[in-house]
Amino acid sequence: MTNLFCWMNFNSFSSLSWLNPLLATTNESETSNSTLVLAGVLLSLVIVYFASKLGGEICARINLPPVLGELVGGVLVGVSAFHLLVFPESGSTADNSLVITFLQNTAGLTPEATESVFAAQSEVISLLAELGVIILLFEIGLESDLKELIRVGPQAAIVAVVGVVAPFATGTAGLVYLFNVPVIPAIFAGAALTATSIGITAKVLAELGQLSSKEGQIIIGAAVLDDVLGIIVLAVVASLVKTGEVQIVNIIYLIISAGAFLIGAILIGRFLSPYFVSLVDEMKTRGQVLLTALIFAFTLSYIATAIQLEAILGAFAAGLVLAETEKRKELEEQVIPVADILVPVFFVCVGAKTDLSVLNPAVESNREGLIIATFLILVAILGKVITGFTLFGQNDLNKLSIGVGMIPRGEVGLVFAGVGSASGALSESTEAAIIMMVILTTFIAPPLLRLVFKEMETKPETIT
Repeated sequence: MTNLFCWMNFNSFSSLSWLNPLLATTNESETSNSTLVLAGVLLSLVIVYFASKLGGEICARINLPPVLGELVGGVLVGVSAFHLLVFPESGSTADNSLVITFLQNTAGLTPEATESVFAAQSEVISLLAELGVIILLFEIGLESDLKELIRVGPQAAIVAVVGVVAPFATGTAGLVYLFNVPVIPAIFAGAALTATSIGITAKVLAELGQLSSKEGQIIIGAAVLDDVLGIIVLAVVASLVKTGEVQIVNIIYLIISAGAFLIGAILIGRFLSPYFVSLVDEMKTRGQVLLTALIFAFTLSYIATAIQLEAILGAFAAGLVLAETEKRKELEEQVIPVADILVPVFFVCVGAKTDLSVLNPAVESNREGLIIATFLILVAILGKVITGFTLFGQNDLNKLSIGVGMIPRGEVGLVFAGVGSASGALSESTEAAIIMMVILTTFIAPPLLRLVFKEMETKPETIT
């Protein structure tokens, strides 16, 4: 019996021995593909960082936000121009990617493995972009002052609410009833109109010496509130995309859950923040402040995702909470290098995925997209300009300057476009129209703001 058992084992082993070369070949192939995926990711990051720095430096030298340069750089390296950085979700294949072509010519990538390597490389870059937007919202939360938000006066609150409701309602209704855009993409585009870039406006106000003026304080307070309201709107709209349906009950549930999550996270976080400081003070290893903060931020982001909200809402709440601690300044300094690594990936990817050819007026089918872009731009400007004029009985205020100060969308508008693009809710023409709206409003706001404040300064001289 023992001999028979040994003979059977030997024969079984012998019968399987033919698989050894195949298994070895498979393992070698997988290892080779993994190496090529890493090579593709590294090459893609070189392209991302080069495009972001080149575009950012050019914009910084002409007094425009560097983030616009990152976006335009992404457009140039993406599907609209050089095809250095393309993604499967935009309809591109491995044959369209110059990164894959370069790997074929220099790293021995075989034709059989091109599609799998292309898909894996694109997925890694997309994940890094998602991490980038989470870090961005965490950083925005850190830079926001919760006490100032609570103390914001009724004037700023009125401006903020009107600045969110007016463009959102007008944009959504116009897209649905005038252009027959499906409801969910229309809601997403309308939500993108609600944002205000506090960074761009604050920089211009500081240059004009108007940051501490009454108008300046109202603009900054309203812009901060706009960001909070806009992020809640974004979380709700992105959740609608996941559910795939628009129901009043569902919308009310999402709004309540988003508000409850944000308020609950802040209240619980403020209770736990002293323990956070004590824990960090007891640690002796490197990165104790940054890594502990990221654990908190990622935990809240996960909870937000688990209850069908967006991870960015959790990251923003974490930033607001930790901004209240004595570690705020140290944490801000340590988050900056992390943001410098990941955030450009997000903005460049948004630009790279944007196909501006859908706005080419020479192609008849594109003209509707151009009309939509024009409509969004008009709503984006007028929906904010009217906010200053809602402050009734304030004749001493330069109401036009308040409205103009709320116009730029900047990086906040790009967050909306990026999340919409990643969710698949937006058509190519609608996404490109939103990008055009963000670019134009960000470009025209600084000179307009300078102009309206200059008129305010010269008006008394004209009267006398």
